[in-house]
Amino acid sequence: MIEGIALWLAKLGPRFHRAFIEGNRWRLYLKGLGATVEMTALALCMGIALGVVVAVIRTAHDQQRPGRHNLLLGLLNVVCKIYTTILRGTPMMVQLLIWAFVIFKTSRNMIAVGIIGLGINSGAYVAEIVRGGLMSVDVGQSEAGRSLGLNYFDTMRFIVIPQAFKNILPSLGNEFITLFKDTSLVQAIGGAELAYYASTIGGNTFDCMPPYIGIAVMYLAIVIGLTWLQGKLERRLRQSDRR
Repeated sequence: MIEGIALWLAKLGPRFHRAFIEGNRWRLYLKGLGATVEMTALALCMGIALGVVVAVIRTAHDQQRPGRHNLLLGLLNVVCKIYTTILRGTPMMVQLLIWAFVIFKTSRNMIAVGIIGLGINSGAYVAEIVRGGLMSVDVGQSEAGRSLGLNYFDTMRFIVIPQAFKNILPSLGNEFITLFKDTSLVQAIGGAELAYYASTIGGNTFDCMPPYIGIAVMYLAIVIGLTWLQGKLERRLRQSDRR
């Protein structure tokens, strides 16, 4: 049994050499990793922008005074609720397929399509995260801002959102990590990212184990790094609160 394990380990070296070193294939992994990081960053920016807008609209609607209802705000709230319900209620894979083969079926830039799909999906989750954070801030904070002569948006920007940010940071960090991992789904629509190149190399070498194990280690290393950065930022914020 020990001899069998030793023989199996001896065969791993050439397999990993063929998957990563031979033909400078490591460059394809770096190219795919660059595309993955780019998609994550752009999709996150889109998701945060959409999420904050949706969260502010829904929070403003829910915090209206009794007997005073703005019709336009009510319509926007309905649209936002439909948006979050549909995007959070359907699988990411199905959404990407619809974006690629229904809405943008003539497009050849699947990375751009993937960014749009990931960003709009992330926006629905970010909206609920931000809305929960805004609702967690005591209403008296908003009333104090209004009593000082600030309008609604200035009150949100200078008083409510900075306090809510500390509450939503862990959830927002988890969403960022989830979004980074979900970029691997773009392979299904032909997007040339990390998982796409690993699959291509596995097909060319007729050995899928080394490429997939390799990118799993890459994903894990980056997620561990992001988790460490998130924890460090949370500790900094806690220390500033104590001061």
